[in-house]
Amino acid sequence: MGFEDFASNFAEYWQQFLLIASAHLLAVMSPGPDFAIVMRQSLVFGKRFAIITSLGIGLAIFVHVAYAVLGIGLLIKSTDWLFKLIQLAGAGYLIYIGWGAIRAKAESPSAKVSAAQSKAIMTEGKAFRQGFVTNVLNPKATLFFLSLFTTLVDASTPMSVQSFYGVWMALVTAAWFVFLSCILASQKVRSFFNQFGHWIDRILGAFLIALALFMLWNIS
Repeated sequence: MGFEDFASNFAEYWQQFLLIASAHLLAVMSPGPDFAIVMRQSLVFGKRFAIITSLGIGLAIFVHVAYAVLGIGLLIKSTDWLFKLIQLAGAGYLIYIGWGAIRAKAESPSAKVSAAQSKAIMTEGKAFRQGFVTNVLNPKATLFFLSLFTTLVDASTPMSVQSFYGVWMALVTAAWFVFLSCILASQKVRSFFNQFGHWIDRILGAFLIALALFMLWNIS
């Protein structure tokens, strides 16, 4: 498919893209395993290795997107009631993780990081693999992407547009964690997250729940 065809297709789905991009950004910004591993790399091994780990996390997004696109292909061949059931499950999962974020307690994010091993040997390859594996083996990430594609992406959305969604989310994910890698070494920033991180989590959780309710309202 040429660039003109892609541009024409994307023009029809920009609203869908904005919804997906917003939901994904909120999920990426919410503290979790990826945040913990990037923080550990930044605090223990320095910004350079944390950035490499962030790139591994970004690449892992393509794995989740592949699962999601494959799931959509199977759902197209399924019955209507099964498709709606999975849509409901996807929206329910967003409510679940949103509620978990709202219930976040005021505690230091560093408490989620395992004990530092400052004397351990770190290499570029090992740092990259840690980021990639941490994200790929996170079941919540897999379920999130499946719910995102089954509830927000229409079955008629061209594969080129869906592929663009995947590339965008991979780049945004990597960029976010590279950004965190550059600022987490600052004591002032760490102090701020220790004090207000739980409030940020609650706001993001409320937004995810609102998005899930919007999805439920529009399921026909």
